[in-house]
Amino acid sequence: MTKFGFIGCGKMGGALASAVSKAVGGENILLCDAFVEKAESLAATLGAKTADAQTLAETCDYIFLGVKPQGFSTMLDEIRETLNERTDRFVLVSMAAGLSIWAIERMIGEDYPVIRIMPNTPVAVGEGMVLYATNEQVTDEQIKTFCQALANAGRLDAIPEDKIDAASALSGCGPAFVYLFAEALADGAVECGLARDKANLYAAQTLMGAAKMLMESGKHPGELKDAVCSPGGTTIAGVHALESGAFRASSIEAVTAAYEKTLQLKK
Repeated sequence: MTKFGFIGCGKMGGALASAVSKAVGGENILLCDAFVEKAESLAATLGAKTADAQTLAETCDYIFLGVKPQGFSTMLDEIRETLNERTDRFVLVSMAAGLSIWAIERMIGEDYPVIRIMPNTPVAVGEGMVLYATNEQVTDEQIKTFCQALANAGRLDAIPEDKIDAASALSGCGPAFVYLFAEALADGAVECGLARDKANLYAAQTLMGAAKMLMESGKHPGELKDAVCSPGGTTIAGVHALESGAFRASSIEAVTAAYEKTLQLKK
């Protein structure tokens, strides 16, 4: 059975491990974290086991590297010798922001199969967006197994690596923008006299329902918007108010600002 290992059990690493456990079972997962108690707690929840980084690197077929970019080189130093001694195939899965596959290959000094992923926080509830890119060493069969293992995290999409920063400016940063919009919608309802708990519920369900219609209908968002706006009605008045506040321009600028910041951090 394919073994999956996670070095780093923070929020994202833990959420991905949880998703994988639903597909392959906790018994096929090894967890490692600098804070041993964190790994042990997650292992107890998932029915998984803990191990040190060397053991994980020696035995797992997919090795998820869930450490921050500034600690990536140090982590690779810990497992480099173990990886070099392996004669079987394995895949390194990196979720370090700003670290390209080429940079990882240069750090490790070998042409190992590498999958670079950029997940977002909704993977914690099985509705995430997981972008991924691979190097040439990753086989079609390895990609298939990877996607099957992460199916419970949400939606996966292959993307050329040179587009992953632009895409993650939307999907990675986007949840924060959506939460801000949801809070603002609820604030508006509260101002109109609705109780806060009701306003939060209605805002969340409205966003979720609208997103599902957008996904399942295949229609352009503008077409769906027009279907809600009756001539001379309340919705078009609200749309006018949003446009008066440069809603769309501000949304575009939010994504482009996030993208430009990503480029600055990579220098």
